[in-house]
Amino acid sequence: MAKYTAMAYKSADEMIFGTAKYPVKYGRNFEVGGGFVYPELVPHPRPGSEETKKSLMREYERMVNDALERAVTLGFPGLQIELEHIWQMTKNPDWGGDIAGQTRKLQEDWYKKYGIKSAIRATIADNRKPDQENIRNCRSLELALKTFESSAANGADNLSMESVGGKEISDYAIVRQDIRGVLFGIGVLGSRDMEFMWKKIVEIANKYKVTPGGDTNCAQANVAMFMAGGLLDKSVPHTFAAVTRAVGAARTLTAYEMGAKGPTKDCGYENPIIKAITGIPVAQEGKTCACAHADLQGNLIASVCDLWSNEAVEYHDMFGGTTPAVFTEILGYDVALMNTAIAMGKAKDLQALLINSDKYRDPHSFVVAPENAYQVGKAIVDNNTDYYSRAKAAAIKAAQLILADEKMLLSNFEREVLQKVLRDLESFPASEKDFIEQCTSIYKKVIPGFNLANYGL
Repeated sequence: MAKYTAMAYKSADEMIFGTAKYPVKYGRNFEVGGGFVYPELVPHPRPGSEETKKSLMREYERMVNDALERAVTLGFPGLQIELEHIWQMTKNPDWGGDIAGQTRKLQEDWYKKYGIKSAIRATIADNRKPDQENIRNCRSLELALKTFESSAANGADNLSMESVGGKEISDYAIVRQDIRGVLFGIGVLGSRDMEFMWKKIVEIANKYKVTPGGDTNCAQANVAMFMAGGLLDKSVPHTFAAVTRAVGAARTLTAYEMGAKGPTKDCGYENPIIKAITGIPVAQEGKTCACAHADLQGNLIASVCDLWSNEAVEYHDMFGGTTPAVFTEILGYDVALMNTAIAMGKAKDLQALLINSDKYRDPHSFVVAPENAYQVGKAIVDNNTDYYSRAKAAAIKAAQLILADEKMLLSNFEREVLQKVLRDLESFPASEKDFIEQCTSIYKKVIPGFNLANYGL
């Protein structure tokens, strides 16, 4: 395991959409981060289509063909399709593998006939339940690993996951605005689980000579972001959610320390921080994922992306065609604008417009703006002695940045929450060992099923 102790870039100003310091190549003449932004379409099957493997494969065949046909019709040069597994595709490893194989054949046919560049990301479902089973030795883990194998063997170009380690703690903590639990569940336990999982994922990817892609803190930091919601929502303070995102970045980094090469997963809103540290290409979702959820950084989050995604859209008919076709078109035109800006030497101008349209819309937007993402990333690498220290440093830096910028308007309530978070963070023990002992004593009493053995402790 190689820990990051320096930033990939000298400053945030070096980061731009379409270009990564360490681009990756795979699929059918497909390169991510090599000076060009590509769309990444994530289609989802309709309820009922998963009743049999035959019906589910037919559903994916339609969705993939519709997307490729629309891309060729409109002259888009390339497309990555993410097979984000529904539960049944990982529960039955041959289903996931056969759908990957079918998708590869379709992409190869379209590539040979029309020259459209393409690739497949297979995101295997993490069906483990940390509060109910030994997540290091359970049937769900066994099936996930078999599905990674079947997907890699049959056609997936990129293997990814949305791992769930530490979620039993973070779910409890987020709704209670307990930053100690967030730091413990995401930063300490989640990172240890990622180390365990990504060692295995990278081994499988290397065995089949495919690319180990990335992970995301979707199961935790995204929970905080969605509960914070928009300007009318009050379930979780927005400043608390923004600090949680910084902790999530420290956790997500573990995949790349274990050998993941990217591009990162699209729903990782912490990815600008990851790119600043690692230099690997990143996938992002924003305004074009309105079919799946709302967020407050729909333009800004595209500012350093290398893949631009719709997050997920269920297969249906629309006036303009099926949903995979329509969202391929939307994504395709978005990236055409970015690529034209690159070609005309206007990329930094477009980036500035993307950033400034959202930077002060919400603390979450503020924290993932490239210049602040860079500062959070630097706090992580400067304190990368253990998982606890780097996650705490990231959280403190995020809180300090928000409080220090006068343009970031906060209500009295949001400011008071953030000030309390900062006081709490600064009061925690200096050593990881002491922090784990403190947290174990607290959360063993209130979270049934919490077991340190799940995290090698």
